[in-house]
Amino acid sequence: MRFEEVYGGWQKKRLSQEEAANILGVCSRTFRRQICRYEENGLSGLNDKRLTQASHRRAPVDEVMAIVERYSAKYRGWNVKHFYSWYRRDGGTRSYTWVKNTLQSQRLVVKGKKKGSHRQRRERSPLSGMMLHQDGSSHEWVLGKKWDLIVTMDDATNEQYNMFFVQEEGTASSFQGVQDVILKKGLFSSIYTDRGSHYWFTPEEGGKVSKTQLTQFGRAMQQLGIEMIPAYSPEARGRSERMFRTHQDRLTKELAFYNITGMEEANRYIKKVYLPAYNREFKQKSLEKGSAFVPWGGAHIEDTLCEHYERTVSSDNCVSFEGKTLQIPPDKYRCHYVRVKVRVHRYLDGSLAIFHGPRKLADYDETGKLKTKKKAKAA
Repeated sequence: MRFEEVYGGWQKKRLSQEEAANILGVCSRTFRRQICRYEENGLSGLNDKRLTQASHRRAPVDEVMAIVERYSAKYRGWNVKHFYSWYRRDGGTRSYTWVKNTLQSQRLVVKGKKKGSHRQRRERSPLSGMMLHQDGSSHEWVLGKKWDLIVTMDDATNEQYNMFFVQEEGTASSFQGVQDVILKKGLFSSIYTDRGSHYWFTPEEGGKVSKTQLTQFGRAMQQLGIEMIPAYSPEARGRSERMFRTHQDRLTKELAFYNITGMEEANRYIKKVYLPAYNREFKQKSLEKGSAFVPWGGAHIEDTLCEHYERTVSSDNCVSFEGKTLQIPPDKYRCHYVRVKVRVHRYLDGSLAIFHGPRKLADYDETGKLKTKKKAKAA
């Protein structure tokens, strides 16, 4: 019916061939062919004959049934390649793909899993500070106690910038590792991590990570201009896996040798003894001279490397946050903050703060109690 309408407009010269073709969504050459078929056979001439005609190359049903019965009777359990070699030996003329698809369509052969892509060894980054790895390893580091060891290392030199135990790997431990590096060395270019939920949001389990829906850690890295790179297989994190095997072998023995059983004591030992010794033995020279670290010239890096949450101030100048009521004290800049959107920061030690734009309104301890500012002593 649409064609007839356009065809009528073309016949009455209200439409050119190009205009009529554009309306139908085809090229002008196709429209001319449709005109010829329509004038010869009417609307039935516009039907696509490929939809009603069987391919002349299609195998007869008898041939399909014969090969299915043959496989079922004598060769059940054989893989397709083995069966195909016997099929060709007995005079078969069909292709290997045809035989495989036929057997698979009859559920006589299970489709094989897709083979993994060919992987090549990735070269280390040429300069320190170009890429850092951060990962955690859950292990029984001391007898009867299972902790997570968090390590942040340089891809170019294998230098471990920091290493510490926590009860459970998460956003706070990731922030702590990055903050130590930035304060000591400066800003780095990128960080390579697994797809843990504190690093990435993954819409579909086992699928690709989202580059738009950011976690707290992802938001902080974007704010600092640090690129995040996800690992999609254990092989991609091979360097981290080998490093953790070394730590699980050596560190456990050293902690047991010195009878260290507490986490705080273990972290002190790592910082003062184990980590410097490890870097002296395993650190490598970068492929090129120089460094990609950019000195951190800002202040209060902890205000970036923390959790941010947006809240609206209630009518009594209070903010509700996870069961706590945070009272905003009066200040000289505004009469009140009722219905104003503010930002709650939760720091690594659990303390809180409220920001309005770039300005901090108040500090609170982990229970939500307002911290009093110390007055400067008179000269």
